[in-house]
Amino acid sequence: MYKKKILIVCRTFYPAITPRAFRATELAKELALQGHEVVVVTPKNNIHEQFAKENNIRFVDLGKIKWEVPSFGNKGFGYILTRSAVRLLQLSIEYPDLELVFKLRKVLPKLQGFDLLISIAVPYPIHWGVASVWKNKPKIAKTWVADCGDPYMGEQTDTFRKWFYFKYIEKWFMRKADYISIPIESAKVAYYTEFHKKICIIPQGFRFEKIEGSEIQPNNPIPHFAYAGGFIPGLRDPRAFLDLLVTFTVDFRFYIYTQQRELLTDYIGPLEGKLIVLNYVPREDLLKELVKMDFLVNFDNNTGVQLPSKLIDYALVNRPVLNVTKELHTEEIKQFFKGDYSARMVLGEVSQYNITNVAQRFLSMIK
Repeated sequence: MYKKKILIVCRTFYPAITPRAFRATELAKELALQGHEVVVVTPKNNIHEQFAKENNIRFVDLGKIKWEVPSFGNKGFGYILTRSAVRLLQLSIEYPDLELVFKLRKVLPKLQGFDLLISIAVPYPIHWGVASVWKNKPKIAKTWVADCGDPYMGEQTDTFRKWFYFKYIEKWFMRKADYISIPIESAKVAYYTEFHKKICIIPQGFRFEKIEGSEIQPNNPIPHFAYAGGFIPGLRDPRAFLDLLVTFTVDFRFYIYTQQRELLTDYIGPLEGKLIVLNYVPREDLLKELVKMDFLVNFDNNTGVQLPSKLIDYALVNRPVLNVTKELHTEEIKQFFKGDYSARMVLGEVSQYNITNVAQRFLSMIK
Protein backbone atom coordinates (compact mmCIF):
# COMPACT_ATOMS: atom_id res chain seq x y z
CA MET A 1 0.00 0.00 0.00
CA TYR A 2 1.23 3.47 -0.95
CA LYS A 3 1.99 6.01 1.72
CA LYS A 4 -1.22 7.58 3.03
CA LYS A 5 -2.01 10.81 4.85
CA ILE A 6 -3.97 10.04 7.99
CA LEU A 7 -5.63 12.45 10.41
CA ILE A 8 -6.61 11.23 13.90
CA VAL A 9 -8.89 13.46 15.99
CA CYS A 10 -9.25 12.66 19.69
CA ARG A 11 -9.81 14.19 23.12
CA THR A 12 -7.28 12.00 24.98
CA PHE A 13 -3.87 10.72 23.93
CA TYR A 14 -0.67 9.48 25.55
CA PRO A 15 0.18 9.76 28.42
CA ALA A 16 -3.47 9.50 29.49
CA ILE A 17 -4.46 6.07 30.87
CA THR A 18 -7.88 5.47 29.33
CA PRO A 19 -9.20 3.04 26.67
CA ARG A 20 -9.76 5.88 24.18
CA ALA A 21 -6.28 7.28 24.75
CA PHE A 22 -4.86 3.80 24.12
CA ARG A 23 -6.95 3.53 20.95
CA ALA A 24 -5.63 6.80 19.51
CA THR A 25 -2.05 6.32 20.66
CA GLU A 26 -1.60 2.75 19.43
CA LEU A 27 -3.18 3.55 16.07
CA ALA A 28 -1.01 6.62 15.52
CA LYS A 29 2.19 4.76 16.43
CA GLU A 30 1.42 1.75 14.23
CA LEU A 31 0.30 3.74 11.19
CA ALA A 32 3.45 5.89 11.40
CA LEU A 33 5.57 2.76 11.83
CA GLN A 34 4.07 1.40 8.61
CA GLY A 35 5.36 4.49 6.79
CA HIS A 36 2.23 6.63 6.61
CA GLU A 37 2.07 10.34 7.35
CA VAL A 38 0.14 10.70 10.61
CA VAL A 39 -1.24 13.90 12.11
CA VAL A 40 -2.98 13.89 15.50
CA VAL A 41 -5.37 16.64 16.54
CA THR A 42 -5.69 16.73 20.33
CA PRO A 43 -5.08 19.07 23.27
CA LYS A 44 -1.29 19.14 23.24
CA ASN A 45 1.11 18.96 26.18
CA ASN A 46 4.89 19.12 26.58
CA ILE A 47 5.28 15.34 26.52
CA HIS A 48 3.95 15.23 22.97
CA GLU A 49 7.05 16.98 21.61
CA GLN A 50 9.30 14.05 22.48
CA PHE A 51 6.62 11.53 21.51
CA ALA A 52 6.34 13.13 18.06
CA LYS A 53 10.10 12.85 17.48
CA GLU A 54 10.30 9.25 18.64
CA ASN A 55 7.33 8.06 16.58
CA ASN A 56 7.46 10.33 13.50
CA ILE A 57 4.04 11.82 14.23
CA ARG A 58 2.91 15.44 13.90
CA PHE A 59 0.58 17.03 16.45
CA VAL A 60 -1.89 19.82 15.83
CA ASP A 61 -2.88 21.49 19.07
CA LEU A 62 -6.60 21.61 19.76
CA GLY A 63 -5.89 24.15 22.46
CA LYS A 64 -6.34 24.26 26.19
CA ILE A 65 -9.66 22.95 27.47
CA LYS A 66 -11.12 25.90 29.36
CA TRP A 67 -14.68 24.90 30.23
CA GLU A 68 -14.84 23.53 33.75
CA VAL A 69 -17.52 21.77 35.75
CA PRO A 70 -19.02 23.89 38.53
CA SER A 71 -18.14 23.21 42.14
CA PHE A 72 -20.23 24.20 45.14
CA GLY A 73 -18.12 22.30 47.64
CA ASN A 74 -17.02 18.75 48.38
CA LYS A 75 -18.98 18.15 51.56
CA GLY A 76 -22.61 18.03 52.64
CA PHE A 77 -25.17 19.97 50.63
CA GLY A 78 -22.49 21.62 48.49
CA TYR A 79 -21.27 18.22 47.34
CA ILE A 80 -24.79 17.10 46.46
CA LEU A 81 -25.39 20.36 44.57
CA THR A 82 -22.11 19.96 42.66
CA ARG A 83 -22.90 16.39 41.61
CA SER A 84 -26.43 17.37 40.59
CA ALA A 85 -25.25 20.36 38.54
CA VAL A 86 -22.52 18.35 36.80
CA ARG A 87 -24.96 15.54 35.94
CA LEU A 88 -27.60 17.94 34.67
CA LEU A 89 -25.14 19.78 32.44
CA GLN A 90 -23.72 16.53 31.06
CA LEU A 91 -27.14 15.09 30.28
CA SER A 92 -28.67 18.26 28.85
CA ILE A 93 -25.88 19.82 26.76
CA GLU A 94 -22.83 17.51 27.07
CA TYR A 95 -21.05 20.18 29.11
CA PRO A 96 -18.06 20.55 29.38
CA ASP A 97 -17.14 18.31 26.42
CA LEU A 98 -19.30 20.43 24.12
CA GLU A 99 -16.35 22.86 24.01
CA LEU A 100 -14.59 20.39 21.71
CA VAL A 101 -17.06 21.15 18.91
CA PHE A 102 -16.11 24.82 18.81
CA LYS A 103 -12.40 24.07 19.03
CA LEU A 104 -12.57 21.60 16.16
CA ARG A 105 -14.50 24.09 14.03
CA LYS A 106 -11.49 26.41 14.29
CA VAL A 107 -8.76 23.83 13.70
CA LEU A 108 -10.09 21.31 11.17
CA PRO A 109 -10.84 23.65 8.21
CA LYS A 110 -7.11 24.42 8.08
CA LEU A 111 -6.34 20.72 7.47
CA GLN A 112 -7.07 19.27 4.03
CA GLY A 113 -5.94 16.60 1.59
CA PHE A 114 -5.91 13.56 3.87
CA ASP A 115 -6.73 10.08 2.71
CA LEU A 116 -8.31 9.01 5.98
CA LEU A 117 -9.78 10.82 8.99
CA ILE A 118 -10.38 8.79 12.16
CA SER A 119 -12.35 10.55 14.89
CA ILE A 120 -12.30 8.76 18.23
CA ALA A 121 -15.05 8.91 20.84
CA VAL A 122 -15.82 9.10 23.70
CA PRO A 123 -16.51 11.94 24.14
CA TYR A 124 -18.99 12.15 21.26
CA PRO A 125 -18.58 15.91 20.68
CA ILE A 126 -15.39 14.85 18.86
CA HIS A 127 -17.62 13.35 16.14
CA TRP A 128 -19.95 16.34 16.23
CA GLY A 129 -17.05 18.73 15.69
CA VAL A 130 -15.90 16.80 12.63
CA ALA A 131 -19.44 16.61 11.24
CA SER A 132 -19.89 20.37 11.64
CA VAL A 133 -17.10 21.07 9.12
CA TRP A 134 -17.41 17.96 6.92
CA LYS A 135 -18.09 19.18 3.37
CA ASN A 136 -17.53 17.91 -0.15
CA LYS A 137 -15.34 20.90 -1.02
CA PRO A 138 -12.87 21.66 0.35
CA LYS A 139 -12.49 18.10 1.62
CA ILE A 140 -10.56 17.35 4.78
CA ALA A 141 -10.17 13.67 3.82
CA LYS A 142 -11.37 11.15 1.27
CA THR A 143 -12.83 8.92 3.98
CA TRP A 144 -14.13 9.60 7.47
CA VAL A 145 -14.36 6.77 10.02
CA ALA A 146 -16.16 7.67 13.25
CA ASP A 147 -14.75 5.28 15.85
CA CYS A 148 -17.17 4.60 18.72
CA GLY A 149 -15.76 2.81 21.74
CA ASP A 150 -19.14 2.82 23.49
CA PRO A 151 -22.66 3.47 22.19
CA TYR A 152 -24.20 6.88 22.73
CA MET A 153 -28.02 6.84 22.67
CA GLY A 154 -27.92 3.05 23.02
CA GLU A 155 -25.57 3.11 26.01
CA GLN A 156 -26.68 0.75 28.79
CA THR A 157 -24.18 1.17 31.62
CA ASP A 158 -25.22 4.64 32.78
CA THR A 159 -27.94 5.17 35.38
CA PHE A 160 -29.48 7.95 33.28
CA ARG A 161 -30.36 7.85 29.58
CA LYS A 162 -29.34 10.55 27.14
CA TRP A 163 -31.99 13.22 26.63
CA PHE A 164 -34.23 12.49 23.63
CA TYR A 165 -33.07 15.29 21.35
CA PHE A 166 -29.53 13.92 21.18
CA LYS A 167 -30.81 11.18 18.86
CA TYR A 168 -31.10 13.81 16.12
CA ILE A 169 -27.46 14.84 16.67
CA GLU A 170 -26.32 11.20 16.61
CA LYS A 171 -28.17 10.56 13.35
CA TRP A 172 -26.83 13.82 11.90
CA PHE A 173 -23.15 12.93 12.33
CA MET A 174 -23.69 9.30 11.29
CA ARG A 175 -25.24 10.40 8.01
CA LYS A 176 -22.08 12.36 7.26
CA ALA A 177 -19.56 9.71 8.32
CA ASP A 178 -18.50 7.17 5.68
CA TYR A 179 -18.06 4.40 8.26
CA ILE A 180 -18.83 3.86 11.94
CA SER A 181 -16.39 1.51 13.66
CA ILE A 182 -17.33 -0.33 16.84
CA PRO A 183 -15.26 -2.86 18.83
CA ILE A 184 -17.65 -5.83 19.05
CA GLU A 185 -20.39 -7.32 16.85
CA SER A 186 -22.88 -7.61 19.70
CA ALA A 187 -22.82 -3.81 20.18
CA LYS A 188 -24.46 -3.29 16.78
CA VAL A 189 -27.93 -3.44 18.31
CA ALA A 190 -27.15 -0.26 20.29
CA TYR A 191 -27.02 1.81 17.08
CA TYR A 192 -29.86 2.92 14.82
CA THR A 193 -30.65 0.26 12.21
CA GLU A 194 -30.59 2.79 9.37
CA PHE A 195 -26.81 3.07 9.87
CA HIS A 196 -25.98 -0.63 10.27
CA LYS A 197 -24.72 -0.75 6.69
CA LYS A 198 -22.01 1.75 7.66
CA ILE A 199 -20.88 -0.18 10.74
CA CYS A 200 -17.61 -2.12 10.69
CA ILE A 201 -16.18 -4.17 13.56
CA ILE A 202 -12.66 -3.08 14.55
CA PRO A 203 -11.60 -4.17 18.03
CA GLN A 204 -9.24 -2.33 20.33
CA GLY A 205 -5.63 -2.89 19.26
CA PHE A 206 -2.32 -3.20 21.09
CA ARG A 207 1.23 -4.09 20.22
CA PHE A 208 1.94 -7.71 21.03
CA GLU A 209 5.32 -7.65 22.69
CA LYS A 210 6.39 -10.79 24.48
CA ILE A 211 5.54 -10.41 28.17
CA GLU A 212 8.14 -12.05 30.36
CA GLY A 213 6.59 -14.74 32.54
CA SER A 214 3.35 -15.05 30.56
CA GLU A 215 4.19 -18.64 29.59
CA ILE A 216 4.60 -19.67 33.25
CA GLN A 217 1.65 -20.24 35.56
CA PRO A 218 2.32 -18.66 38.97
CA ASN A 219 1.93 -20.91 41.97
CA ASN A 220 1.76 -18.55 44.92
CA PRO A 221 1.51 -20.03 48.44
CA ILE A 222 -1.73 -18.09 48.81
CA PRO A 223 -3.99 -16.92 45.95
CA HIS A 224 -2.95 -13.62 44.39
CA PHE A 225 -5.41 -12.01 42.00
CA ALA A 226 -6.09 -8.56 40.54
CA TYR A 227 -8.53 -6.24 38.85
CA ALA A 228 -7.67 -3.10 36.87
CA GLY A 229 -10.22 -0.50 35.87
CA GLY A 230 -13.20 1.56 36.89
CA PHE A 231 -16.53 0.69 38.48
CA ILE A 232 -20.17 1.45 37.72
CA PRO A 233 -22.37 1.22 40.83
CA GLY A 234 -25.15 -1.27 40.25
CA LEU A 235 -23.56 -2.68 37.08
CA ARG A 236 -19.79 -3.13 37.12
CA ASP A 237 -19.96 -3.19 40.88
CA PRO A 238 -17.41 -4.97 43.13
CA ARG A 239 -19.34 -4.79 46.41
CA ALA A 240 -21.21 -8.10 46.26
CA PHE A 241 -17.95 -9.87 45.44
CA LEU A 242 -16.15 -8.11 48.28
CA ASP A 243 -18.98 -8.97 50.67
CA LEU A 244 -18.38 -12.60 49.79
CA LEU A 245 -14.62 -12.29 50.26
CA VAL A 246 -15.14 -10.90 53.77
CA THR A 247 -16.74 -14.24 54.72
CA PHE A 248 -13.77 -16.30 53.43
CA THR A 249 -11.42 -17.64 56.11
CA VAL A 250 -8.63 -18.45 53.63
CA ASP A 251 -5.75 -16.05 53.11
CA PHE A 252 -5.41 -14.19 49.79
CA ARG A 253 -4.21 -10.94 48.22
CA PHE A 254 -6.58 -8.98 45.99
CA TYR A 255 -4.93 -6.07 44.12
CA ILE A 256 -7.24 -3.43 42.64
CA TYR A 257 -5.87 -0.73 40.31
CA THR A 258 -8.48 2.03 40.11
CA GLN A 259 -9.26 5.71 40.63
CA GLN A 260 -12.60 4.94 42.31
CA ARG A 261 -11.59 4.16 45.86
CA GLU A 262 -14.89 5.31 47.35
CA LEU A 263 -16.57 1.96 46.68
CA LEU A 264 -13.73 0.09 48.39
CA THR A 265 -12.97 2.00 51.58
CA ASP A 266 -15.52 0.10 53.70
CA TYR A 267 -13.78 -3.20 52.86
CA ILE A 268 -10.14 -2.34 53.53
CA GLY A 269 -10.56 -2.77 57.31
CA PRO A 270 -12.65 -5.97 57.34
CA LEU A 271 -10.32 -7.65 54.83
CA GLU A 272 -7.29 -6.87 57.03
CA GLY A 273 -4.53 -6.48 54.47
CA LYS A 274 -6.01 -8.91 51.97
CA LEU A 275 -7.32 -6.04 49.81
CA ILE A 276 -4.65 -3.77 48.32
CA VAL A 277 -6.01 -0.69 46.51
CA LEU A 278 -3.62 1.04 44.10
CA ASN A 279 -3.81 3.92 41.64
CA TYR A 280 -3.63 3.43 37.89
CA VAL A 281 -0.15 2.78 36.50
CA PRO A 282 1.15 2.94 32.91
CA ARG A 283 -0.04 -0.02 30.86
CA GLU A 284 3.46 -1.47 30.43
CA ASP A 285 3.95 -1.51 34.20
CA LEU A 286 0.49 -2.95 34.77
CA LEU A 287 1.16 -5.92 32.50
CA LYS A 288 4.30 -6.74 34.49
CA GLU A 289 2.19 -6.86 37.66
CA LEU A 290 -0.73 -8.80 36.18
CA VAL A 291 1.57 -11.55 34.95
CA LYS A 292 2.51 -12.31 38.56
CA MET A 293 -1.08 -13.17 39.51
CA ASP A 294 -2.68 -16.58 39.83
CA PHE A 295 -5.82 -15.29 38.18
CA LEU A 296 -7.52 -12.01 37.21
CA VAL A 297 -10.98 -10.65 37.92
CA ASN A 298 -13.40 -9.03 35.49
CA PHE A 299 -16.49 -7.30 36.81
CA ASP A 300 -18.96 -7.85 34.02
CA ASN A 301 -20.83 -4.94 32.43
CA ASN A 302 -23.90 -7.21 32.42
CA THR A 303 -24.68 -6.06 28.90
CA GLY A 304 -23.74 -7.35 25.46
CA VAL A 305 -23.12 -3.94 23.91
CA GLN A 306 -19.96 -2.98 25.84
CA LEU A 307 -16.86 -5.08 26.47
CA PRO A 308 -14.01 -3.84 28.71
CA SER A 309 -10.79 -3.36 26.76
CA LYS A 310 -8.87 -4.60 29.81
CA LEU A 311 -9.77 -8.14 28.70
CA ILE A 312 -7.22 -7.80 25.90
CA ASP A 313 -4.47 -7.20 28.47
CA TYR A 314 -5.82 -10.09 30.51
CA ALA A 315 -5.50 -12.33 27.47
CA LEU A 316 -1.97 -11.12 26.73
CA VAL A 317 -0.67 -12.03 30.17
CA ASN A 318 -2.19 -15.50 29.77
CA ARG A 319 -3.90 -15.70 33.15
CA PRO A 320 -7.25 -17.35 33.95
CA VAL A 321 -10.06 -14.81 34.25
CA LEU A 322 -12.84 -15.00 36.83
CA ASN A 323 -15.87 -13.19 35.39
CA VAL A 324 -18.00 -11.75 38.19
CA THR A 325 -21.60 -11.00 37.20
CA LYS A 326 -24.53 -9.57 39.16
CA GLU A 327 -25.53 -13.10 40.11
CA LEU A 328 -22.54 -14.34 42.07
CA HIS A 329 -21.59 -17.93 41.30
CA THR A 330 -20.12 -18.72 44.69
CA GLU A 331 -18.99 -22.26 43.91
CA GLU A 332 -17.09 -21.14 40.81
CA ILE A 333 -15.39 -18.41 42.83
CA LYS A 334 -14.35 -20.93 45.49
CA GLN A 335 -12.92 -23.18 42.77
CA PHE A 336 -10.62 -20.36 41.63
CA PHE A 337 -9.28 -20.06 45.17
CA LYS A 338 -8.44 -23.77 45.04
CA GLY A 339 -6.60 -23.43 41.72
CA ASP A 340 -9.42 -24.94 39.64
CA TYR A 341 -9.92 -22.59 36.69
CA SER A 342 -12.27 -24.77 34.64
CA ALA A 343 -14.90 -22.00 34.79
CA ARG A 344 -12.49 -19.39 33.41
CA MET A 345 -13.80 -16.75 31.02
CA VAL A 346 -13.24 -17.52 27.33
CA LEU A 347 -11.52 -14.52 25.75
CA GLY A 348 -11.38 -15.59 22.11
CA GLU A 349 -8.64 -15.34 19.52
CA VAL A 350 -6.04 -12.81 20.62
CA SER A 351 -4.65 -12.05 17.14
CA GLN A 352 -7.70 -9.93 16.29
CA TYR A 353 -6.40 -7.37 18.81
CA ASN A 354 -2.94 -7.13 17.24
CA ILE A 355 -2.47 -3.46 16.37
CA THR A 356 -0.95 -4.38 13.01
CA ASN A 357 -4.18 -6.09 11.99
CA VAL A 358 -6.33 -3.34 13.48
CA ALA A 359 -4.45 -0.62 11.56
CA GLN A 360 -4.91 -2.54 8.32
CA ARG A 361 -8.65 -2.69 8.93
CA PHE A 362 -8.78 1.09 9.09
CA LEU A 363 -6.59 1.51 6.02
CA SER A 364 -8.78 -0.84 4.00
CA MET A 365 -11.68 1.63 4.25
CA ILE A 366 -9.94 4.40 2.31
CA LYS A 367 -11.94 5.16 -0.81
